[in-house]
Amino acid sequence: MGQILDFFGSILNGEETKEPVFYKDDSDAEKQLSILQSLKMSAPEYLLDEINQEIKVLETGIYGENQVKFELQNSHIPMFVLHDVFLEYNGLSAQIDYIIITHKHIFVLECKNLYGNIEITNNGDFIRTFSYGKYYKKEGIYSPITQNKRHLDILYQIRKDQQGVLSGMFFEKNFYKTYYPIVVLSNPKTFLNAKYAKKEIRQQVIRADQLVQFIKNKNDNSDVSYLSFSEMKSLAEFFVSCSRENPVNYAENFKAKIRKKQEEISQKQQPPEPQEKTMLCPKCGAKMIKRVAQKGSLAGNEFYGCSNYPNCKCIINIQ
Repeated sequence: MGQILDFFGSILNGEETKEPVFYKDDSDAEKQLSILQSLKMSAPEYLLDEINQEIKVLETGIYGENQVKFELQNSHIPMFVLHDVFLEYNGLSAQIDYIIITHKHIFVLECKNLYGNIEITNNGDFIRTFSYGKYYKKEGIYSPITQNKRHLDILYQIRKDQQGVLSGMFFEKNFYKTYYPIVVLSNPKTFLNAKYAKKEIRQQVIRADQLVQFIKNKNDNSDVSYLSFSEMKSLAEFFVSCSRENPVNYAENFKAKIRKKQEEISQKQQPPEPQEKTMLCPKCGAKMIKRVAQKGSLAGNEFYGCSNYPNCKCIINIQ
């Protein structure tokens, strides 16, 4: 909070900040975690394992993002940092861990707190190897490169809609030079083997302790247009205005499961409705059906008629 106050003070004095500014620092994951931890205290036993698993996933993700945050806080780079940005465009959505706006580049970060060793193949596949007791297990994981590419494409569409005709031509030409996707592996114990990966993929995957130097090198060796302080701030404001609350509510999903289970238990506890005994025709043995007389002196009265009518005209009046 002090950092943000210092930043606004520098604006009033007409000075540019020389330190990173966390322009958006809240986290949907932290809100969800707090709700789940409260829900766990009163949740039924049959849901505890599932809730604990979801809590573990959220805690792992938050830990990874905090590792990245620590690196950015101590980078001494003038930039605007937006944390946990949720964007939507024409039915598509992007949950972006960090958007970092510097004088040269806008970096789009996907943080991965992965355990085990990560290998990136020549085809761009991500393979994770981890110990399983005395054995080692390999498994493929969804490519964070692909995930980040989707995020970047949605950013492109949102920014494109904001451009005029002339500025739009310049924007389309320079967007993918200015906006740069990075996958950050935040687990310090993770070993990355990318020697067989293509160069453009290797350049997008780094460890958290390499992030600051990566940003500096990218900016120092770039010929893209320089963003002024006011342009950086305007861009940060734009993305914050576009950010929405993530509609996925893990805690509400668990509450819905509890309500459904309670309804099932309640239905089982209710006595079954008495079923009417099947009556058979005394003449032909077919099923008798309850009917209501429509005419005659007994109109409106109920009676049983043979289902084999008109072949069998047997009836039984109901007193």
